[in-house]
Amino acid sequence: QVQVVESGGGLVQAGGSLRLACVVSGIFFKINDVGWHRQAPGKQRDLVALITSAGSTNYPDSVKGRFTISRDNAKNTVYLQMNSLKPEDTAVYYCNARIRSYSDLYDYNYWGQGTQVTVSS
Repeated sequence: QVQVVESGGGLVQAGGSLRLACVVSGIFFKINDVGWHRQAPGKQRDLVALITSAGSTNYPDSVKGRFTISRDNAKNTVYLQMNSLKPEDTAVYYCNARIRSYSDLYDYNYWGQGTQVTVSS
């Protein structure tokens, strides 16, 4: 059974920083692409950062230059460093990991439970 667990959310003032962590545990062959998404109340869930298995990254314009995604393959962990936070960054942040199964070598998507980030003005 594969589990994806996020941590690191909290309350921070505008201009501050937070680092989120996404830990993948269980039995699997490989972690492929991992994305951080966020969802504010009444809004759709949007991708804010993506990292491939090769380490390539991608960000939407809304967070480019402020957010940095990275991965530590030895720890099965992906981080999201968020700097210069704004009140509009307030949302629940979710990790989505594309995991290659050990049993059939197919890729499956797994979501974490989310972690709340609140930025006060």
